[in-house]
Amino acid sequence: MPFLAENHIVFICKGMHGCTSHILPSAFSLQSIYMKLNLNDMARCLDLPVSTVDRWIRQGRIPIHRSGNDCIFKESILEKWAFNHGLRFSLPNEERKKEQKFGLTNLLPAMQLGGVFHDIKGDDVESVLKSAVDKVPVPAINKQGLYERLLEREALTSTGIGKGVAIPHPRTPLPEETDNSLITTCFLEKPIDFEAVDDRAVFVMFILLSTSIKNHLHLLSRLAFCVRDDSFVEFLRTYPDTSSLLSKIADSENLLDKADHN
Repeated sequence: MPFLAENHIVFICKGMHGCTSHILPSAFSLQSIYMKLNLNDMARCLDLPVSTVDRWIRQGRIPIHRSGNDCIFKESILEKWAFNHGLRFSLPNEERKKEQKFGLTNLLPAMQLGGVFHDIKGDDVESVLKSAVDKVPVPAINKQGLYERLLEREALTSTGIGKGVAIPHPRTPLPEETDNSLITTCFLEKPIDFEAVDDRAVFVMFILLSTSIKNHLHLLSRLAFCVRDDSFVEFLRTYPDTSSLLSKIADSENLLDKADHN
């Protein structure tokens, strides 16, 4: 639950695996950062009985603060919690419309935020990911955790999608580590065997960090659209500078948007 501490609001949630805290400047209201639904609507969002949601909130098992009959929560954190516990979370239509007006993150802004880097060093998957994580614009304190999550994902199955391209990403969104979805583009100093689906060595990685499952799937589908185009991959093999790459991405997204509207 929230409390004030030295000009900050501290929101503490006791979960199944311990406690987590989220610190907010007190100049912001909870309403401007968190969303609010009544208990019945929240139960419908999670497709659970009202009594179960009420009990879990009282037990501190779910990242929701109860204020009277209102449930105060941060959508990205609750969405991640539901995913990790095999549940489905979906906002009511009215709230979903409010959310949708802000739109999804497209490739261009995500890549601008993540940055484009060349000559990433490494002799294997582990070492190139280590070098690449150093370039990702997240706080230094989060980099080791990000590296471990990327390795965990690679252990499940390779993120090498073919044609020399890999899209490393954590198994779940990272709303605590980044406020905006981003893609860090890393051209490798030398091709690396990622055990990709087509056995081709990887020469470029797009490290994808998203704030929600919905944004993750949106960005992944747009990247896949680009990579399906052989001419786009050949362009990548020229190791373009940042300006040229972002210009190409903008052109590709324009084509995709036109196709979606036809």
